[in-house]
Amino acid sequence: MAFSGALTLTDLNDFISPSQACIKPVSQTNRDPTQIRIDQSGSYYELETHPLVHTTPVERKLEQAQINLNDCLACSGCITSAESVLITLQSHTEVLTFLEANASVDTSCLSYKVPIISISPQSLASLAASLSVSCAVSVTPRQVLRRLNVFCKQILGFYHVFDTNFARHIALQEHISEFEERRGRAQRNDPEALPMLASACPGWICYAEKAHPEMLPFISATKSPQQIMGALAKKWMAQRWHKRASEIYHVAVMPCYDKKLEASRADFYSDSYGFHDGKAYSTAGGHAHGDTNATRDVDCVITTGELELIAREKGFDLSLPPDLPTLPFFPELLQHPGSSSGSYLQAIVTHLMSSTSSSLSVESFAPPSSLTAKPAVSSLTLTVKNVRGTDHEEYLLTNAETGAVVFRGARCYGFRNLQNVVRRVGRERGRPYDYVEVMACPGGCVNGGGQLKPPPAWRDTEGYWSDKEWTRRVEDAYWHDLPTPPHSPRESPDDDGETRRACRKVLFRTQYHAIEKDENGLAVKW
Repeated sequence: MAFSGALTLTDLNDFISPSQACIKPVSQTNRDPTQIRIDQSGSYYELETHPLVHTTPVERKLEQAQINLNDCLACSGCITSAESVLITLQSHTEVLTFLEANASVDTSCLSYKVPIISISPQSLASLAASLSVSCAVSVTPRQVLRRLNVFCKQILGFYHVFDTNFARHIALQEHISEFEERRGRAQRNDPEALPMLASACPGWICYAEKAHPEMLPFISATKSPQQIMGALAKKWMAQRWHKRASEIYHVAVMPCYDKKLEASRADFYSDSYGFHDGKAYSTAGGHAHGDTNATRDVDCVITTGELELIAREKGFDLSLPPDLPTLPFFPELLQHPGSSSGSYLQAIVTHLMSSTSSSLSVESFAPPSSLTAKPAVSSLTLTVKNVRGTDHEEYLLTNAETGAVVFRGARCYGFRNLQNVVRRVGRERGRPYDYVEVMACPGGCVNGGGQLKPPPAWRDTEGYWSDKEWTRRVEDAYWHDLPTPPHSPRESPDDDGETRRACRKVLFRTQYHAIEKDENGLAVKW
């Protein structure tokens, strides 16, 4: 990715990075003095007025500043100084500080918190791929999870260790339920019902809220697996442990730094979880820190690299298998068909191809390109078209008898492909897609910015760590384990009672907010 030499930002002027020296100083002692002139048309001109060099001022018309997509992704300016403080509070040092202080508190004391940690499967795959290379022995994500279970419990002092696949299965079911709701709205000619855009990527959400607010009505309201796991920890687990939500400290291990910002959103800060008169409620977004039950759904997010750093600092060797008996019938790591970035598109396609509207077909646990409909159940034919490699694929479900198009979907990874989707959704007449699985990182979540870097032998001559071969290695590690299908629900989510539907919306749904730009003439350069 090529970056421009200098960036000009007109609406992001509060970013403060005191720990870094500016590479483009504002003052340059060897430069001629200049002035800016504005003519009647509004054009800007730079006048060089050095008396020893120019007898007459040299005038140069200034071009309009343009920031391309590479500049936008390179500058990190969308994270303001206020947000950067939130991110610094979510680090591995913060986790270690809490665990050390919490260990000295008596468990019967009200200030004691139950520490739990949930680990994403993408993080497990990254660790497995790295260990497989360093040890020259194949290591699976399931084995990594067992070793982390020992490390987090015996060394760090966590009470429970989970993977987030269970929360993702819930997210997929809620995703399907929301898609059916939107299809019903589309049949009633609601222009903002479809296409439905995936919402699990916080980088995409941040970009849409700040750059394309017109996309927000199309983005799914279903929470990401990280936040669903947080809701389960602070509500479901707290009830069963007879604890308040604020008495649980939930740490999430994610492949992406943007997940830290997602956990800090006001929408995921709840003063309380509970039920009143048979209805679920959650006072989300109310930063009433005086409330003893006020808590975030996810207290702290660390990346895969930060977890590996903690293990090295504690002297724990993740390459050594734990000397513990294994439970062969216990599903330690739930898996799923589809993609390594959530399988949201796969879940909807499988749902549409199944015989009933409530069950997911789990007969095919391969990537979606190999999925075929069961002839006895469905007469739909799935066609997968590569638009631009594996990062941009289109899915077409057609009636095998009539040839009519039933469903149009797309899988879009990386901002370059994302821009094309935004352009098509926003400008084209009609509905180009019914559903789009959107992820900001090329290659999806297995190539997140918080993942482990490849060993030197896997890096190219320029030193880039996001090598396609390494990403493919992590992807292969992700699918190494035998999948464990989730139980299909006996009833459709749409058939739930009013109380259950209200509970689902409180725990598993969220909302988004367009961020107004401060239009001014100031420019910040570095």
